[in-house]
Amino acid sequence: MIDADDLVTLVRNYNPHTNEALIRDAFAYGEAAHEGQFRRSGEPYFTHPVAVAAILTEQQMDDASIVTALLHDTIEDTRASYRDIETRFGTEIAELVDGVTKLTNLQLSSSESKQAENFRKLFMATSKDLRVTLVKLADRLHNMRTIKAMKPEKQAQKARETMEIYAPLAGRMGMQWMREELEDLAFRVLNPEGRSSIIRRFITLQKESGDVITKITMDIRVLLAAEGIEAEVYGRAKKPYSIWRKMQEKEQSFSRLSDIYGFRIICRQEADCYRVLGAIHQRWRAVPGRFKDYISQPKSNGYRSIHTTVSGRDGKRVEVQIRTRQMNEVAESGVAAHWSYRDGERVENPFAVDPQKWISALTERLDAEGDHDEFLEAVKLEMYQDQVFCFTPKGDVIKLPRGATPIDFAYAIHTRIGHACVGAKVDSIRVPLWTRLKNGQSVEIITAEGQRPQVSWIDIAVTGRAKSAIRKALREEDRERFVRLGRELARVAFEHVGKRATDKALRTAAKTLGLPSMPEMLARLGSAEITAREVVAAIYPELAEHEGDEIDGTRAVVGLIADQSFGRAACCQPVPGERIVGITFRGQGVVVHAIDCEALAQYEEQADRWVDLQWHEGKHPAVNTVTLDLTISNATGVLGRICTLIAEQSANISDLKFLDRKPDYYRITIDVDLRDAAHLHTVMTALEADSDVAAIARLRDPTRVSPAEAVQTHPETGTRRKETELATQN
Repeated sequence: MIDADDLVTLVRNYNPHTNEALIRDAFAYGEAAHEGQFRRSGEPYFTHPVAVAAILTEQQMDDASIVTALLHDTIEDTRASYRDIETRFGTEIAELVDGVTKLTNLQLSSSESKQAENFRKLFMATSKDLRVTLVKLADRLHNMRTIKAMKPEKQAQKARETMEIYAPLAGRMGMQWMREELEDLAFRVLNPEGRSSIIRRFITLQKESGDVITKITMDIRVLLAAEGIEAEVYGRAKKPYSIWRKMQEKEQSFSRLSDIYGFRIICRQEADCYRVLGAIHQRWRAVPGRFKDYISQPKSNGYRSIHTTVSGRDGKRVEVQIRTRQMNEVAESGVAAHWSYRDGERVENPFAVDPQKWISALTERLDAEGDHDEFLEAVKLEMYQDQVFCFTPKGDVIKLPRGATPIDFAYAIHTRIGHACVGAKVDSIRVPLWTRLKNGQSVEIITAEGQRPQVSWIDIAVTGRAKSAIRKALREEDRERFVRLGRELARVAFEHVGKRATDKALRTAAKTLGLPSMPEMLARLGSAEITAREVVAAIYPELAEHEGDEIDGTRAVVGLIADQSFGRAACCQPVPGERIVGITFRGQGVVVHAIDCEALAQYEEQADRWVDLQWHEGKHPAVNTVTLDLTISNATGVLGRICTLIAEQSANISDLKFLDRKPDYYRITIDVDLRDAAHLHTVMTALEADSDVAAIARLRDPTRVSPAEAVQTHPETGTRRKETELATQN
């Protein structure tokens, strides 16, 4: 452990005007307060606060932050109180220490609903003073560096929490180096074999090709010297977790992964950045689609840099980042750049954008949202985003996360535009609403009066803003219908356990479930956001456990109007447990499709025919037919064993067909009657485990239609035609 003199020296190196007496006093106070306490590793506990303070000196933080790091565990783990800290060190430091204590006490890895509420509290606390978050991130970083001393199950819990919350939070606040280290430390715990395999491959690659980083760095320096450009060049191999993530995203092996090396060029001024870019592209061939100019279009956290990927020495792809020194400070320190020093003086970096504005805007925008789970989903989406930039027809830039769709684009412009969206054009070409947008595309949203959000949009949208707006609109529009449906569902559920769904009982259930009112609970029950079993269990938990009656087949789907009939689509054969949507047919009722069914594309322009549906929560009868495509060995007794396996899973075979007969294998289809998606998984797992089953898949045929869909409107003449050959198919 470094002593007080060493810590003061670290601070004085970047801030000659530091209050040495304050830091020494905090050091002595913290050391005395933690006297007799030890970490799991056996070290004195105070080594941890000192290490956290040292991490913050690397970010050139102010004295208040350094002192907070030294005292951040005193209120929680010692006899010291808020008043003690305030009396001795002042209100500012006491508030910071208290803020870190509150963040520490948030159990962010508990149940999902609890996590959502804690996430809300975290952001509300963070919005007061971001130095609280910076100290907490440094605290988590040191804990992850020393995590081996903890029990394995505790290591896994902390690693998941770090990967899901703290690493993306560090990245969103612009502290990319910390995000990468936190991710890699968590990766070491969660997947040690994967990390070790990447490191071994790196070592092998280095033996085969030599020190590639040194060679390419020298190539770039020689090039810049020839062009008369003064700049610093740094090269490094990417972190194991970064490589692992690329392998998963691109579904490529390590040997096929190209840009595993990164190089950074730090220029003196912005104009030099573009001169360097021109020289790099003249010397090496640029990789198409791998160029991003974050100088002209900065990220929302202030990040500025030019990214390009080129085929460098020996054809190896390398990523090159080009930026000025001030841009690099923001890229490395993020929010900490607001407290950084240069030449012993506090300076204001012109490129630094205070992420506090982002956090304040986020909490303010979602503070009125009563659903904590929606808040959590929106926050995570905001934190994990990697932006793309698209243009409106007028040339305005809209920033969106990677994978965003025209629905997200519409809601980013205005909620009213999102609600009225009926289609989109990307670069003047009409595209489906689920199209993933790319950098530089021009997007035009087509609207129509009277249009309303569709429930299927929730799965299409990516941004938290769009999802929240869609859910809110759906709840408001269908609230009365959902309240009536919810009351009926509650009545039936209570009758099943011999009770009456009185207003008093329903109000009590709403209060127990943490919902603001009885109508709100009924609306959520009617929209299938909560289940009738949950409502009953809120008052009669012992009765709800024994309530297991099968759902009436006529009530299997929630969302139909009175006396409206429905049927399952033959093309995708949806089963309970899967997301669904309905398509209306005049005089034929509603055909239920899986939300990802390819056949839905033909109804994209007919939004008025889409119906928001959910499966009724509960136990469904085994009446949902699913077709399985199997390839099995042509041997005695195999087919009989296959049929027996299906029967052992309480599933019935309603049809069996031979598609192909070979001397060694048969290909067959089997129609199996199932309860739900879990039942389907059980049957397929049992079959797949049999040694004589070479292949098994769920057969989904977008050309196969249900009887209701066999009568369609001709797209050109508008006349109705009957396809009798299709109508005979199930």
